[in-house]
Amino acid sequence: MIRDRSFSTRRSLVDGLANWGDRRHWQAFDRAYSQLIYGFARRAGLTDAEAQDALQETLLTVARRADSFRYDPARGSFKGWLLQIARWRVADQFRKRLPSQPHMIHSQDSARTATIARALDPAGPELEALWNSEWYANLLETALERVKKKVSARQYQIFDCYVVKAWPAQRVQRDLGANIAQVYLAKHRVAALLKKEVDALQAQGK
Repeated sequence: MIRDRSFSTRRSLVDGLANWGDRRHWQAFDRAYSQLIYGFARRAGLTDAEAQDALQETLLTVARRADSFRYDPARGSFKGWLLQIARWRVADQFRKRLPSQPHMIHSQDSARTATIARALDPAGPELEALWNSEWYANLLETALERVKKKVSARQYQIFDCYVVKAWPAQRVQRDLGANIAQVYLAKHRVAALLKKEVDALQAQGK
């Protein structure tokens, strides 16, 4: 699954979802949010197959309900709307694991039971926390991709090794042939641009 590097909830994208035949909007939505939804489902405890099913059911539900959603940040966020749909679909997958009679879940499987019980409560804080974590991870990766286009390849490589990969400054200097001034300059310049992009993306997601 390829992430949409714009990662925005622009009015044009959201409003376009109401038209099932609008292939361009739906492709953009799929690229932007499929990895997010799948990652959320996996972290919630679903298997790969279950997470794929939850993803497809989420996309189908979005398609059915898109015409009822109007992008108005003052009334509620697209992020929150999509979360409600995704966690209900995750809960559906957990329900499929349950035996036909709830009392058949035995105490010796308490850890599994607790996980399922939490997932069966789509309004619970656990799933919202997972969603926020996945949302920010996707947002950060998108911001990094945007920043990469605004700085030189070498400067980004220094930043990636020193900050993202957490190499010691001495290793960066040795392996990349950079002096200490170049290392610190790349760190501060790219970090400043990254913060700007993250702030912009967070504003778009409200």
